[in-house]
Amino acid sequence: MVEPRLLPMGERAVLAEVDTLEEVLGLHAALSATRPDGVEDLVPAARTVLVTLDPARLPLSAARSWIRASAAGETGAIPSAPRAFELDVAYDGDDLGDTARLLGVSPDELVRRHASAAWTVAFTGFAPGFGYLVSADWPFDVPRLDTPRTRVPAGAVGLAAGFSGAYPRETPGGWRLIGTTAARLFDADAASPALLEPGSRVRFRPVDRASTAVTAAPGPHPSSGAPALRVVEPGLLATLQDLGRPGAASLGVARSGGLDRRALRTANRLVGNAEDATAVEVTMGGFRAVAAPAVGAAPDIWFAVTGAWGPVRLAGVEIDPYVAHPWPAGEELDLGWFEHGARAYIAVRGGLGGTTALGSRATDLLAGLGPAPLRPGDVVLSGDAATGPIPPGDIAPWSAPADDEVELEVAPGPRADWFAASALEQLFEAVWTVSSKADRVGIRLDGPELARVRTGELPSEGMVPGALQVPPTGRPTVLMADGPVTGGYPVIAVAIEASLDVLAQARPGTRVRFRHARPAV
Repeated sequence: MVEPRLLPMGERAVLAEVDTLEEVLGLHAALSATRPDGVEDLVPAARTVLVTLDPARLPLSAARSWIRASAAGETGAIPSAPRAFELDVAYDGDDLGDTARLLGVSPDELVRRHASAAWTVAFTGFAPGFGYLVSADWPFDVPRLDTPRTRVPAGAVGLAAGFSGAYPRETPGGWRLIGTTAARLFDADAASPALLEPGSRVRFRPVDRASTAVTAAPGPHPSSGAPALRVVEPGLLATLQDLGRPGAASLGVARSGGLDRRALRTANRLVGNAEDATAVEVTMGGFRAVAAPAVGAAPDIWFAVTGAWGPVRLAGVEIDPYVAHPWPAGEELDLGWFEHGARAYIAVRGGLGGTTALGSRATDLLAGLGPAPLRPGDVVLSGDAATGPIPPGDIAPWSAPADDEVELEVAPGPRADWFAASALEQLFEAVWTVSSKADRVGIRLDGPELARVRTGELPSEGMVPGALQVPPTGRPTVLMADGPVTGGYPVIAVAIEASLDVLAQARPGTRVRFRHARPAV
C-alpha cells in the first residue's frame, strides 16, 4: 500500500490521504484491524481516512506512527472479512427512464447493470446509515439533479456520480432515483445501527413492488423515570443535551451534545450529577417550565442554571445562576431573554430522561436523532444520574459570557495549502463577526474573503466539530456539534475544544479573533 500523506486536523484528529478510493478501502481495513486504544473513530471518504482520537490516551505523534505502520503492513494484523448483504429492490424509481436515456441505455439494461454489479460501501455520510457504494463493474458517471428534491422517501435507491446508495430516512436529496428497498438501513437501537458500514459488500436483487413496502424502524425507546418538569414555553429553541455520541461518525452520525460542554458539565456538578447527565439547553432564553414531580416523590427538585446570563426567576423571585436551588412542585422557573451569551443549561438533580439513540439523549437537529426539540406541554422525565450529594457552596467561579469580542484558538487544518499566504494572514489579523446564520450545525462568520490558490472541487472528506470550512464565498463557517461528518469545502484551520465552548456563547454580531493554539504533540 502507498504510504498515506498525514495532514493535521486540529488537536484531536489526523487526516490520512491517499490517491484513489481503492486505496482508501485498503487503508481503512488495515486501520480497523489494528485499531489501538484511544482511537475514537475511523471515517473513510473519497480520498482520505479521518482518524479521531483522545490525545490523553493516544498522543498525535503515536497515532501518526501507528497509521504509517498499519499502511505498510508492519503490524501483522489480518483484516476481518467484510459483511455481505443482498438487498431486494423494486426498480420503479421516478428517474429510472430519464437516467437510462441520459446514459444511452434502455431502462432494462440499466437495471441489469445495477443488479449484476458487486458493490462495496466506500464510506458513509450525508445522513446516518447512508452508504456511498462503489463498484468496479459500474461504468457510469451519473449527474445529480439540477434541482434537488425537498423530499426523498425512506428506502429510495439512487445514483449520483459513480456511486449508488439508499436513503435510510426521508430527507432532501439530489440523487437520481431508480428504485425502492424495504431494508431497514439504520436502527439507532440496534447493536450495529447502520446496516451498511464501510467495507460491506452489497448486491441488489430485483423484486416486485409488492414485496418492498418499506419497513419502518422501531420507534425510539423512552427511558423510565418519573416526571420532573413540564414545559410551558420553550423560547426560541430548547433541546435535551448530554455529551453526545462520540465515535459514531463512521456511521454518518455527528457527535452532537451540548455546545458549551464546560457549562453543561458545571451545571451537572452543581447538583451532584455525573458530568454527562442530560440537561436542557436553552438558546437565547424565553424558557418557562413548572416542576412536576410524581405523586409521592420528594417535594422539591434541585436544579442549577449555567452558561448564558439573563434574568432567572423562580416563582417570580429572581435567583442566582451557578448555584443549586430547590424547585418546589408546581412552581414556575422562568429564564428571561439572555443579555449575555447565547445558551444556558438547566441541570436537574438525577438528570433528565427521554428517548435515547446510540446511547445518548442528545437532540441532533441535522440528523433527526434523539428527542424532538421541546414544545409547550412536554413533560420531561427524571433520570438516575446523581452520583453524590449536592456540593456545599460554590464549586467554580463564573462570569457572564463576553458579548462584544472573543478570542478563539485554532490549530492547523488539512487544507491550509489551498489558500494564499495572504488568506492565512487575514485569518489571524482580521476581526470576524458572527453572522445571523449561526446554529447548532455551524456558525458562519462575516469578514474578508480568504483567497484560494486551488480552485478545484475537493472530494468529500471527514469533518470534526471546530473545522473552519471555507466555501466559495471565501468566508469561513465553523462546524459545531450537529455539523455534517463529511464535507467538500477545504478546512483552513480547526478550533480547539475549549474555544468551541466560547463560540457556543457568541451571539450574532459578536466579534471574533483567531489565535494560534499551542502545537499538539
